[in-house]
Amino acid sequence: MLELGIIGAGIMGERLARAALGQAKGSVKLVGIWDPSPTAMARMAAELPQLPQLASAEAVTAAAQCVYVASPPASHLEHAGRALTAGKSVFCEKPLAVDLEQSRAFVAHNGDARIAVNFPFASSFAVAKLSEWMAQIGTPRTLTIDVAFRVWPRPWQHDAASWLDRRAEGGFTREVVSHFLFLSRRLLGPLALQEQLVQFPEDGRSEHDIRARLMAGAVPVNLTGNVGTTPKDDHNAWTLRGDAGAIRLRDWSFAERQTPGGVWEPDPDALPNERMRPLVLKRQLDGVARMTQGEPHPLATIQEAFDVQTVVETILAG
Repeated sequence: MLELGIIGAGIMGERLARAALGQAKGSVKLVGIWDPSPTAMARMAAELPQLPQLASAEAVTAAAQCVYVASPPASHLEHAGRALTAGKSVFCEKPLAVDLEQSRAFVAHNGDARIAVNFPFASSFAVAKLSEWMAQIGTPRTLTIDVAFRVWPRPWQHDAASWLDRRAEGGFTREVVSHFLFLSRRLLGPLALQEQLVQFPEDGRSEHDIRARLMAGAVPVNLTGNVGTTPKDDHNAWTLRGDAGAIRLRDWSFAERQTPGGVWEPDPDALPNERMRPLVLKRQLDGVARMTQGEPHPLATIQEAFDVQTVVETILAG
């Protein structure tokens, strides 16, 4: 049984806790959660009263076999390092961190440790379908990544706006674009940033527009992201074109391929992200259990996460 402790009682901590509670009986035990915010802890007590509340991050580390770090990004390495030093495994929320030099040293020191980063595309049903379809599009020629938001942070992230809309730790490039950069690296190869542009609405606030050109392996990538250009709370498309066809991932969970007539045809088994997300998180937890036991798993490695962080932070540096 995986004995899991959670540091961070925000939306991600709650989502993983709910996924763990929904796992097969006897597979995951939630040993406790901690957050420095009394408000967050009170909300969690009301939402999940069966989840024990602990007094500190150190208490979570002591009680757990594996620690899920779901705190704001600047604190990730502190919590992860403490858990690894204590001999525990770590499942860290993305991004790995925000300081590149600290992350570089952390990866160099912990390359063989039992640690993984929560990029759910590693366990995505839609990504598995894209991987299956890739052979049908011939040689990949171009990749476009487009993300757009009505407002940032998104309405469901309101409680975390104090850091999600700040330049130091937040912004959609870290929170959303990073997922699609991970996907590109996982399916196509190492990332190499060539050109970038970023616009911030005001000092201290997170970005509202980014544009970048990069390579994923041998494939040229055009990346755009912006706020205020769509009526949807969250819209995204990862589109790979080859010399014999095209495939895309739309709005997180819809794998689609283009017919000869130019129509995008979805995988008939696709589900909206709200329904697919819990299923993917359960698969992620299966990977966490395997990682904790020292077994092979599909989760994102800290090297993959650092490579993504490098691109993200270079874009944000402008």
